[in-house]
Amino acid sequence: MKRLAWVMGAVLAVGCEKPATDFGAALGKVTVLPLVVLVADANRNGTIDFDDTTETTLKTAWDATHGAIMLANIDDDSLRCMSTDGAGALLVDDELSKCNDGADLVINGELDLLDLAPLGVQAWVSAPDATTGSLLVDPRAAGHVNLFIKRNGAYAWFDWQHDRLTTEEVRAGATLAIEATDIVRDTARWDGFVTVTLSIAGKSDEVKLRVAPVITQHHLADEKQVFVTAFATDPDSRIMRTSLQDALTVTATPLTDVDGDATFDGFTPFADQWTQDFFEVAYMSMPTRTGNHVIDVFIRSSNVYYPDYPNDALRDAGKVVFAKFRGRDAAGVVAFDLAHHNADSDSLNSYGNLETIPPFSLGGVDYPLGRQIRGNTTRFGTDPALEKLLVSQGMQPSVYVDTEWLLVGHIDETVSFVKAPSPRGWVMLVNDPALAKQMLEAQVTAGNGAVKMFVGQKWVDDQGVERAADVSISDVLANVDVMAESAATAAHVDTQVQIIKTATGLTDAEIIRVPYLHEPVMGTSLAYQPGTVNGLVFAHDTFGAPEPHGPIIDGKDIFKTQLEMALQPIGIKVAWVEEWNLYHRLSGELHCATNSRRDATKPTWWTSGR
Repeated sequence: MKRLAWVMGAVLAVGCEKPATDFGAALGKVTVLPLVVLVADANRNGTIDFDDTTETTLKTAWDATHGAIMLANIDDDSLRCMSTDGAGALLVDDELSKCNDGADLVINGELDLLDLAPLGVQAWVSAPDATTGSLLVDPRAAGHVNLFIKRNGAYAWFDWQHDRLTTEEVRAGATLAIEATDIVRDTARWDGFVTVTLSIAGKSDEVKLRVAPVITQHHLADEKQVFVTAFATDPDSRIMRTSLQDALTVTATPLTDVDGDATFDGFTPFADQWTQDFFEVAYMSMPTRTGNHVIDVFIRSSNVYYPDYPNDALRDAGKVVFAKFRGRDAAGVVAFDLAHHNADSDSLNSYGNLETIPPFSLGGVDYPLGRQIRGNTTRFGTDPALEKLLVSQGMQPSVYVDTEWLLVGHIDETVSFVKAPSPRGWVMLVNDPALAKQMLEAQVTAGNGAVKMFVGQKWVDDQGVERAADVSISDVLANVDVMAESAATAAHVDTQVQIIKTATGLTDAEIIRVPYLHEPVMGTSLAYQPGTVNGLVFAHDTFGAPEPHGPIIDGKDIFKTQLEMALQPIGIKVAWVEEWNLYHRLSGELHCATNSRRDATKPTWWTSGR
């Protein structure tokens, strides 16, 4: 009886290191059962653990605690990707975007190897002579990944359609690595998952991995870098950048200039002051043994400026994504559909119209990475290829609000988010033209109607002709167009707020009203006063806002005082940045002028289980 129990136990011991015998052993016949084990980092500790059941038994699962992750290896760790041709001309859009580490069949150095996810084949030490193995990738993912195998101390591309594991590799075990060659762009074509199957001697095993989604960043995350376009010979650019640099003295955050004067082949492609609009800084990450490994993802805007030039159709300044930013642990991405180009809707493809609501929970559903918020219209939306890309990441479902009534049509014209000592951890700043009117009316009542605002500033027309901007409080209130547009804007903003409150559970107590008036421009609406919601959050406790140039009463700008007092109870200071000439009077503000790269190490996207 004991002998039979021992034999049956041997039959069940297929997954152990030692060769097992089948029931034929009782008859004196020994049959070696194959040991076929393929492992990925399913327990997300950054290593391959053949002896850990959390790695070996749940390797095809995907939930908050299990499931292997790989990166889209689209950075340029060896800095081999060129941005200019042999004659020094900047490459066209198609050529710029083609080069990255996933576009070839080699591992581009030790830094590149860090971007790949590990796989391992467990050793079957007693494999019979001439035993070989195969590795296959499921057909849907086959065009989206590369496999590499470590042979003779170096990694080589593994062609799963033709290559085989040798007998020596089956006996000794094999070390492999996998990369995705692109991010998910359309889940109808590829959902980002890949199944790799190992087959040896008639038995098989498989693992499942998921490519990391691209995550957009909210303004509560620590800033690591602030960007602004620099025009060295433009005094307005110098004034703005100096003012911004002074504001950033509260933190060690570096201010990085995008060179607006750089010339290639006779033109200056980066001569575009709207630094927020022509790229978005996102990220993707995976766990490793030393912590989360992050690749910053610079998404080029889908603005089509030259529809008659299909291979070089996009906004020139966006070339900076590939020409300047792509590099080590920095990837470039672009998505657009030229066939759906609509000049009227193109402003929605700028990234002042792509913001991220900070993390929250609602109705038992957690949004640990927040939700994207974007402006939309009843007549058109964002580029369909960009829309598919954003939606296909599956992590930050979008909230859409109406921005059709705005001249520029961007969500950053009316709302922003700052940190707050509350259970939610943040509050929303909202444009309130009605409050601006009330503040000015109160000054008239106090006998200050003759006090001027916009003192020392100038407007500029389409021909570059300047005129004085200063105007009395009473004259502003008597401006029928400004008052009517401000009233209409207040109603539109209230509609936006209701949508956001429904989507997030935000309460009125978590909304801070920020006053500035609007004016009608070409049948749409534009901030008449500097839009102080349109700012930059940095150093945890500082909100950089455009200098409002409001009326000075008792030595103080009433609009500066209002915002400072409104933010003081939540511990937020205001840093005022001068940007009137280069931004406000040209239909934008401080947020439009800047961009930021932020900390992407926490929270981890995979713990959401999505």
